[in-house]
Amino acid sequence: MKNFFLRIKEKMGEKLGGEEVDVPSTSAEDYVELGPEKLEEGKAKIVVRPFVIEDFDDIKPILDSLREGYTIALINIKPLKEKDLIELKRAINKLKKTTDAIEGDIAGFGEDYVVVTPSFASVYRSKGGAEEIETEPENHS
Repeated sequence: MKNFFLRIKEKMGEKLGGEEVDVPSTSAEDYVELGPEKLEEGKAKIVVRPFVIEDFDDIKPILDSLREGYTIALINIKPLKEKDLIELKRAINKLKKTTDAIEGDIAGFGEDYVVVTPSFASVYRSKGGAEEIETEPENHS
């Protein structure tokens, strides 16, 4: 095999007018070590981003970041829940519609947090943990 590469090296040298051509040797010990790719600072592929909803208008930046497709949103809904439950339901409905449009996932964590993921991620659900966000009023007849 080594002779094969030497012949190629000679022929390339002849065609290039006698210039020296560097051909890597072939031995079992030669290898290239690849490390993890370093991303430029601030250029992460996926961003987990916290948000706080204090009124309905606070969902616009959340929706914009979700539509980009690289953000997992952790949303604190407590301030709006204490202020206005009707606006909270309206905000959750808007989040749910956008989540459905991007084929993502939405779930509540405890009483005060909601997580929304893009299509490539899903929320693990277990008893007592994450729960499905309900947008329809419940009938207690």
